[in-house]
Amino acid sequence: MGEAFTRTIGVAGCGAMGLPMAKALVAGGFSVLGYDIRPTSDFGDFASLMVKNPEQFSNQCDVIFCVVRDEAQVLDLCFTRQAIFKNNLRPQTFVLSSTVSPGFVEQLQHQLPGNITLIDAPMSGAPLAASAATLTFMVGGPEQAVKTLSPVFAAMGSKTHYLGDLGKGMTAKVLNNFVAASTVVAVRNVLYHAKSLGLDKQTLLDVMQQSSGQTWFGSNFDDINWAGETYARDNTIGILEKDVRSFIAALERGPEPVHNAIITALQTLPDLPA
Repeated sequence: MGEAFTRTIGVAGCGAMGLPMAKALVAGGFSVLGYDIRPTSDFGDFASLMVKNPEQFSNQCDVIFCVVRDEAQVLDLCFTRQAIFKNNLRPQTFVLSSTVSPGFVEQLQHQLPGNITLIDAPMSGAPLAASAATLTFMVGGPEQAVKTLSPVFAAMGSKTHYLGDLGKGMTAKVLNNFVAASTVVAVRNVLYHAKSLGLDKQTLLDVMQQSSGQTWFGSNFDDINWAGETYARDNTIGILEKDVRSFIAALERGPEPVHNAIITALQTLPDLPA
């Protein structure tokens, strides 16, 4: 697929999601460069494709996928610390795959230079699916620009949902991630209590897999490397909390009791019994 798409793709934010996405693009035959604030030596066999200088990264990439953590890091990348859009040579297309509030996508569009195509394309599946190149993308933006990138999305994922105008992909993502966060809370809660009620963890997971309690999180619990984490701002549970807050930010009336309850539950997840 990469032979038909000759532009250079940059992946900004080569962490747990961005690095396997970049590797999937390389495997698909695309011209790929990575950027991250961490030392190049952290990236093993991908180090030769990492660009340390953000200006050089911006100059060499036609399309950039942004996979940084949050809104503040997106602004750093675009306008302040790395400031890739302050350079004379810059990418023609910016694909926002970080999970942020839909309102932020609209604000970003107004801040970007007028000749830059912005697409919102957050993804679902966690590092597990990123490593297997089976992500699900939720995409909003100009239809023709999205079609042009379709082989790129296909190299990293198994499903791409084009949802319409800019911001629609992010809207779907924050709604989806509120459900995901809720199931994480629910599954972790029942696993915490199962032992005291006379069931071992694996037995309960097996039952739920074949019953109405089936969830993506429960069904993949043993393969998800963060499944047993407690809350820290910079780990995956912390990212889930951030995503719930992005969902709340999209609501005109502010948070409902259930939204605050999910945030509190994420912040207070106990360690699972041995």
